Amino acid sequence: MAPLSDDIVTPVPLRPGTRSVTVRVPAKVNLHLSVGPIRRDGFHDLVTVYHALSLYDEVVVQPAEVLSVTVVGEGAAQVPADDQNLAARAVRAVAAVTGHSPDVHVSVRKGIPVAGGMAGGSADAAGALIAADTLWGTELDRITLEGLAAGLGSDVAFLLHGGTALGTGRGEAISPVLGTGDYHWVLAVSDAGLSTPAVYAELDRLRAIGTDDGVASPDGVLAALRAGDVVALGRALANDLQPAALRLRPQLRRVLDAGQELGAVGSVVSGSGPTVAMLARSADDSVRIASALSGLAVCRTVRRATGPVPGARVVPAAR
Repeated sequence: MAPLSDDIVTPVPLRPGTRSVTVRVPAKVNLHLSVGPIRRDGFHDLVTVYHALSLYDEVVVQPAEVLSVTVVGEGAAQVPADDQNLAARAVRAVAAVTGHSPDVHVSVRKGIPVAGGMAGGSADAAGALIAADTLWGTELDRITLEGLAAGLGSDVAFLLHGGTALGTGRGEAISPVLGTGDYHWVLAVSDAGLSTPAVYAELDRLRAIGTDDGVASPDGVLAALRAGDVVALGRALANDLQPAALRLRPQLRRVLDAGQELGAVGSVVSGSGPTVAMLARSADDSVRIASALSGLAVCRTVRRATGPVPGARVVPAAR
């Protein structure tokens, strides 16, 4: 696999007098996620195929008297607005390596489901890294940004890049995946989130009592992506965390069954869940599946998205 490009974000020069930077960041779905044993540092070794989807958060950073955070949008009340907020931590990380004061206001506009297994918090961290770097004109290089991202969370580095990528280590070591075509997804969003630590703990429990065999290698997913074969990709979708998520949220089985009944070529719990991602054969098919799914009352809301899409990008200021 080729090394990642140094061009993490499309450079957008700031206009004179610019007082804020807006960064748009996508959600992710794991097309494949295999989880190894727990490590000494408390994390698990992962092999995952990330895929960035056209469902976005926006992170706005502007100078302020002190570091502060506001969160708006669906699920905003569930997101911490203090020092535990990942976007705030990202600003502090950039400030620490560049010698700047972290006195900015961070505004997060949520479009990614909160605690939905689609990396909404990690997306906000990636957005804040790019926004702070751009606001201060520090022009951090790719290696530095990826290092800061790895310290913030397993998914953050991927969301700097977007597209489709293989993640290893605890997910932070990213290599691009060659693929062709665009893919159309229907996302079944639950009425309540799932705790990622709780899902991993349940997986460890299932393995301790010998009721979880784990998924195979990502070879099937990678071959399908190279061929641009949507049916093969749907069949190859796999997630080690899915059995644990189903134990904690049994009603997700009905959502997965609905995807099969409605003709999705494949369905999978996204990351630690509880969002279920259904892969459609085409854009028209995704409209049909989404419409039918909305009438089944098996989830809180239904979203449509496409992938792959780029990672964190600065939104040019209006002229």
